[in-house]
Amino acid sequence: MPRIARFTRDSKSTVYHVISRTALPGLPIRDVDKDYLLGLIKRLSILYCVDVLGFSIMGNHFHLVARMHPEDTVSDQEVIRRYQKYYGDEKYIGGEQVEEVRKRLCCLAAYVKDIKQGFTFYYNKKYRRQGFFWGGRFKSLIVEDGLTLVNLLAYVDLNPIRAGIVKRPEEYKWCSLGYHVQTGNKDDLLCVDYGMQEWNEFEPREIVRKYREFVYETGAVDAGKGAVIDEKIVKKERKKNYKVSRVDRFRYRTRYFTDAGIIGSKEFVGEVFDQVKHLLRSKDERKFTPVGGVEGVYSMKRLESSIN
Repeated sequence: MPRIARFTRDSKSTVYHVISRTALPGLPIRDVDKDYLLGLIKRLSILYCVDVLGFSIMGNHFHLVARMHPEDTVSDQEVIRRYQKYYGDEKYIGGEQVEEVRKRLCCLAAYVKDIKQGFTFYYNKKYRRQGFFWGGRFKSLIVEDGLTLVNLLAYVDLNPIRAGIVKRPEEYKWCSLGYHVQTGNKDDLLCVDYGMQEWNEFEPREIVRKYREFVYETGAVDAGKGAVIDEKIVKKERKKNYKVSRVDRFRYRTRYFTDAGIIGSKEFVGEVFDQVKHLLRSKDERKFTPVGGVEGVYSMKRLESSIN
């Protein structure tokens, strides 16, 4: 029996909710793997003609909310710019190649396929296994901008709450609210164009504040589908008008003090990394991350150890 064709709209910019689950038992996607999957989404979003609106990466599945743009809205120059930004300036394309690349870069199936295949390659190599990682093709549905989209994004961001992993969605670094609060939407990964005309708001910080308010008020409602945000926490946030203070941002970013492998000045992190790299399986070059809220302090993620 042939598969039912996927619902797509190629004539207009369209928001899709993508869900894909692993074929493996249990919760095989560890925290370090979630970091890789998020990084993969970020890199491929540079290449594809897509706006990432929200995501949640869990232990056995991920949600991705993305707006794909139609081919006739993407110029030749934009196709070439995205292609070269991803593959390098020396990778020139022209003529019929541009048309072929544009078709791919505006295709939801190609975008998600690259994410899933890229993660499978990484996972199988890292854990020395073979075979499928994802359980069949991904699910997707078309989402209307505005209130429907905001409700969907809240549902996605509340995944770690329902699973009982955290008490506040921004405490979970692998969901969109966590990314907004913990990184300040680093590299502008997330688009906040939700189509909420009712909010009459164009300033990104205020849009995120209003969205956060919506998530908290929604997350405190018991729908019988897992844990909810504690009403005491919601009351505290109401008093603050759902604004995230500098202290709040620092508190959420203090994960670096426990999750990092090395923390200190950039020079110190580099010096120690060079001394311990022989104990690590990774062959990655040194990558230092500034710790938000603490001037001059950097961290390096703890890599998978191969100490016997």
